Amino acid sequence: MRSLPDVLYNFHWVVRVEVARSAQAYAGFLRPFLKSHGIASLINLRGTNPRWSWWRNEKRNCAAIGVVHRDVKFNSRRLPTRALLLDLLAAFDEAPRPILLKCSGGQDRTSFAAALYLLHTRGMVAHAQAEAQFARWPYLHLPKRQQKWLKLFLTYIEDDIGSRSLRDWIQNNYSPESFKMWLEKQGHGQTFRGLYTLRPSTTSTNNARHEV
Repeated sequence: MRSLPDVLYNFHWVVRVEVARSAQAYAGFLRPFLKSHGIASLINLRGTNPRWSWWRNEKRNCAAIGVVHRDVKFNSRRLPTRALLLDLLAAFDEAPRPILLKCSGGQDRTSFAAALYLLHTRGMVAHAQAEAQFARWPYLHLPKRQQKWLKLFLTYIEDDIGSRSLRDWIQNNYSPESFKMWLEKQGHGQTFRGLYTLRPSTTSTNNARHEV
């Protein structure tokens, strides 16, 4: 039976004792929540936001219990840059396990990051498992129109990656412009708002304030 904090924070293991996913701990109790699952590092997909109390509290609480905190800035409505995706893979490689991936609701950006984690660490044999990270239940992934590119990104990878690793493909073949062209060619031109033009660690001004 799931605990109340796990339900409240949409917590789920992606790979048990290796990587988990959740929403923002808005209701507090972050320290016992992290401790209860033995979390060693937290990857915050909302980016560095020192102006916001949730970010300052998260940093402070992680530091107090020795949990590594890493910021990676994603926008669920804008196509990611190559640098942003490589920053996320670097975070996967460098963060002590178990890792907690989290965004605001643990539904969209977190689904995307969890899927990429599986492809990065397991290869394309984990494609079906990666796609399952976008399930409505239990993850509550109910994408709005301009968030539907998130899951389509996995199909785009599958169509183009061949025998390469995810890192190699991103480093040498991926660009947001080519992904945009692919989406439009497939009839999915309305599934995103535009290209992500900011650096991964931008702080205050961003092109989708509600995504923080």
